[in-house]
Amino acid sequence: MSATRGSIDNRYMWLGLYFAFNLGLTLYNKAILLDFRYPWTLTAIHTLCGSIGCYILYFLGYFTPVKLKEQENMVMLMFSVLYTINIAISNVSLNLVSVAFHQVVRAMTPVFTVMISIMFLQKSYSTLTYWSLLPVVVGVGFATFGEYGYTAMGFMLTVLGTILAAVKTVVTNRILVGRLKLEPLDLLLRMSPLAFVQCVIYAFMTGELERVQEFSAANMTVGLATGLLINGAMAFGLNIVSFTANKKTSALTMTVAGNVKQVLSIVLAVVIFKLDINATNAFGIILTLIGGACKVELSEKANKAKQAVLPVSQPNDDEKDHVNTSR
Repeated sequence: MSATRGSIDNRYMWLGLYFAFNLGLTLYNKAILLDFRYPWTLTAIHTLCGSIGCYILYFLGYFTPVKLKEQENMVMLMFSVLYTINIAISNVSLNLVSVAFHQVVRAMTPVFTVMISIMFLQKSYSTLTYWSLLPVVVGVGFATFGEYGYTAMGFMLTVLGTILAAVKTVVTNRILVGRLKLEPLDLLLRMSPLAFVQCVIYAFMTGELERVQEFSAANMTVGLATGLLINGAMAFGLNIVSFTANKKTSALTMTVAGNVKQVLSIVLAVVIFKLDINATNAFGIILTLIGGACKVELSEKANKAKQAVLPVSQPNDDEKDHVNTSR
């Protein structure tokens, strides 16, 4: 029983770290992009720091990469492309719609995650799980209620980006707990260099690299360079805790956690930037937090019940579902 309790506490710890890094990096990115308005180059810095960090930990002996077959290496390449395209669609769509509209549509990520898991993985969820998603989705809508601005192209790209975000989360979970069972650092080591090259190519093709060179020649300071380095280190930390939390929980829990993060970002923005918040926004924030807490609690109760009758060495409930469906 103590082993089960330790496993549950461990999942809560990684989810807590995911929130801390995600919120911190979100706010830091906003601050950095005020002066350094080059999202693709910033993403390239993130993936470069991830690559360097993983290689350092590898040489220090913190993990040993698994030998993959040619087909499995192709899966890693396709995953890195999915990761890069997901960022691209998100960045482009955010320029075509308001932040409030973007957050509301992205709040549908858990719904798409459930649909993808049911259609392609033959995974099933309890009725309570479906009901727990409702306050999360509706809550983000209330929390971001305001003037929704969007174009037709922006709407389509935002929906596409939301679907891709759900696909990426599901695929990540499959890679971590499915047949490959890669360690988070192993996955990050394989993905980061590929994503870095793709980001640099895209930045070059769109002319962003040329603008970065002009900006750096005239405006780059030691403070800004240090800030970019710290930002990259935070992104590396977020990737580690995000992949680890995904492996220890489930794809659906991670998408719900992402929604709760969006609302907490609003709360921090209100506190830090002294923004006005009305009763509708406050109601939405509370509703989303309650829904997110209910979803996590349902997952943990299911895992606890399963582990109470299974040997400790067997996979948890979420992992078992994914292992079975991969056969």
